[in-house]
Amino acid sequence: MAEPGFKRLKTSLPVCKTHKTFAGSRVRQSLPAAVEEGVCGVAALLAERAYSLRALASIFEQDDVALPRVASFFHQESLWEQAQTEAMMDYLAQRGGQYCNKNIQRPGCEAVCGVLPALDLMLGQLKEEMAVLVELSQLARDHADPHTASVVKSRFLGPLVPRVKLLGDLLTSTRRVGCTNDRAGGFGEYLINELQEELASI
Repeated sequence: MAEPGFKRLKTSLPVCKTHKTFAGSRVRQSLPAAVEEGVCGVAALLAERAYSLRALASIFEQDDVALPRVASFFHQESLWEQAQTEAMMDYLAQRGGQYCNKNIQRPGCEAVCGVLPALDLMLGQLKEEMAVLVELSQLARDHADPHTASVVKSRFLGPLVPRVKLLGDLLTSTRRVGCTNDRAGGFGEYLINELQEELASI
């Protein structure tokens, strides 16, 4: 017997609208269809974040910018985001769900030309990611799936808190040394690249 359809509420959760579910595996693992779509959509969002961070890293590897430690920071953040994407897809597979391949859009960071706007962009993405994960956890609770709610909170949401704090510290330092949104603070960007302790651990 097919699971009854659910009413889709207005939400910022990036559910997969073309998701194909398989009733047998879904019933076997007790994964509600709404939660499966939400997890699939969030996995796609995380993949887009990883791609965006790789694009930011490549900006700082260009010969006219050449901030290798800043580039390394964004590259490592991209790898971390990719690992989160794979963990989300693994969890979906463990619960008997299906991941739908989705075309990853252009990152939209071509206009970024300095450390300050790049960090601002990343902070905005992390805040959106946190909001989406909170919403996914709530969706799982609403559909009587406490396991997914717990996994999202501990495995995906919890690790974002220190990353947001790190990014806030980096933004504060960047503004203090005179970095701007238009590359006018070139010496400040050099100082961030050479002296910022948070980048030294990458």
